[in-house]
Order: sequence, then C-alpha cells, then structure tokens
Amino acid sequence: MELGRVEGTVVSTAKTSRLKGYKLLLVNLIGPDASPGTNHVVAVDAVGAGEGEVVIVVRGSSARQVDDLSTIPTDTSIVAIVDSIEYRGKTVFRKSS
Repeated sequence: MELGRVEGTVVSTAKTSRLKGYKLLLVNLIGPDASPGTNHVVAVDAVGAGEGEVVIVVRGSSARQVDDLSTIPTDTSIVAIVDSIEYRGKTVFRKSS
C-alpha cells in the first residue's frame, strides 16, 4: 500500500467496457510526511475519493482484489480515504471536516 494525493481526473471515452462506470483519478504518490512526490499514477477509484484527498492505493495483483474490481483490467486502485497521518510522533496530515 502507498499514500497518494488525488490531483485530478482522467477522462477516457474510448475504453474497455469493463472500465465503464468507474472513475479514473490521477494520484501523486506522497511520502509518509505527506510531502508531494514526483511519481504519478492513474488509479481506479473504489471508494469515491475526490480531488485533494489523501488516499491509500494498492498496485499490482492486489489492485484487482478490491470488491467488484476482480474482473477490471487495473494495476492501481484506490482502497481508502485517509483521515490522518501520524509520522514520527507528530500528526503531519489531518483531513479537514
């Protein structure tokens, strides 16, 4: 599992029929201190995440083991929206209410 921040949406009208109905999000993988990284991935959203949210993503075969995604051709899935991150004894991220 990896941490990431949703930075945008990817729109694709021409795609495999198995991806229809799923939101594709552009995620910037971040460090444990919530600092932005330089690696971006496109992820299938399984939890209803939105732009600016910190999320947990899984990649590889684990990405297809999420709920109804077992038949979806994906390498990266969003599996959780993060409420807070505590790193080295300090809260480095807290989702605003």
